[in-house]
Amino acid sequence: MKNYKQTKFACYYTYVAAASVFSLPPILFVPFHDIYGISYTLLGTLVLVNFCTQLGIDLIFSFFAQYFNVHKALRTMPLLTSLGLLIYAGIPSFFPQYAYGGLLLGTVIFSVAAGLGEVLLSPTVAALPSDNPERDMSILHSLYAYGVVLVVVVSTFFLKIFGRENWMYLTLFWALLPIISTILFSTSPLPEMDLAHSTAGGEGRKKNVGLILCVLCIFLGSAAENTMTNWISGYTEKALQISKFWGDLLGLTVFAVLMGLTRSWYAKYGKNITKMLLVGMIGSACCYLIAVFCPVAIISMIACILNGVFTAMLWPGTLILMEEKIAGVGVAAYALMAAGGDFGASVAPQMMGIIVDAVSASNWAMNLSGTLALTTEQIGMKVGILTASAFPLLGVFLLLYIRRYFKKKKES
Repeated sequence: MKNYKQTKFACYYTYVAAASVFSLPPILFVPFHDIYGISYTLLGTLVLVNFCTQLGIDLIFSFFAQYFNVHKALRTMPLLTSLGLLIYAGIPSFFPQYAYGGLLLGTVIFSVAAGLGEVLLSPTVAALPSDNPERDMSILHSLYAYGVVLVVVVSTFFLKIFGRENWMYLTLFWALLPIISTILFSTSPLPEMDLAHSTAGGEGRKKNVGLILCVLCIFLGSAAENTMTNWISGYTEKALQISKFWGDLLGLTVFAVLMGLTRSWYAKYGKNITKMLLVGMIGSACCYLIAVFCPVAIISMIACILNGVFTAMLWPGTLILMEEKIAGVGVAAYALMAAGGDFGASVAPQMMGIIVDAVSASNWAMNLSGTLALTTEQIGMKVGILTASAFPLLGVFLLLYIRRYFKKKKES
């Protein structure tokens, strides 16, 4: 019998190493702006390119998974992460006059790797022999949160000690770590996985309905999580008037720590994933509303941070829900779920930005500003966060329907 311990470790390590793809570029936005004169609009576009590329990979695997060699893709994926980050690191030496082009190319390449990671790592872990598959899946996703903390802390201190002008050496360091993943996958036994999600006949149609409900759930959960992760720093600084240093240190970092701890807790003690998801959606909606309406800035900030606890299981938990409720899911189903999650991660933060800009420039906000003793920007931020609370609120009603749907399906 094959020993898959190293395979599981390879998946776990790869999720930690992949955190640099999401966390490092935003940390470097200000240095890129100051050193190369790249506008914030263009830098923000890199985030959109990141998620759109991942979404494209998710959709390709959703419909054409059977045409890919999953084992080769797993072993190649970390090298693409390294290549994308190496292009970033090579900008000052090789093409400083085309810095944005280099950033765009590097972003597309490591985003392909990130998309492959979302599509392949979860089903790989799910396919490994295990006494507690829920625990393994929860650990996998908790390690991503810890990876975010690691990247933020190490990068922040590096730039503080060595200066922002040496950002390329920091990027080179993060580029080398994924190479270890390729070595681990190349020397580990890899499980066989179903490459398609069977949908034939009446049973297939029932599977499709259940899968669509899970995709909608992961979309709403991802939107609830990623709106806060993308805006917690700006919201605490601009809307709550808390200094950027403390907003970043006690905002995104603690948010990610709490997210990781919650996933670790579920891995050890958790059960009844439907109830866990329902509590998460309700708690997230409450955190959003407290962040908007509480007049005490520190309490509003705590609500933003605690959202990390409630949104922690909304993505991995929906994957667990799918595995529990739908028999015979394959890589294509995981790819479709990843597409739903990435769509939420890209649409929701972008919607928040559009609302903040539109409200801040409106006459309504100008008139309200004097009444509430808030700036138009603060009002715009609060309206944006209030709008974002719709995602977890809709998630509550969806989960109530999902619970009823699968209960009826089980009884039939």
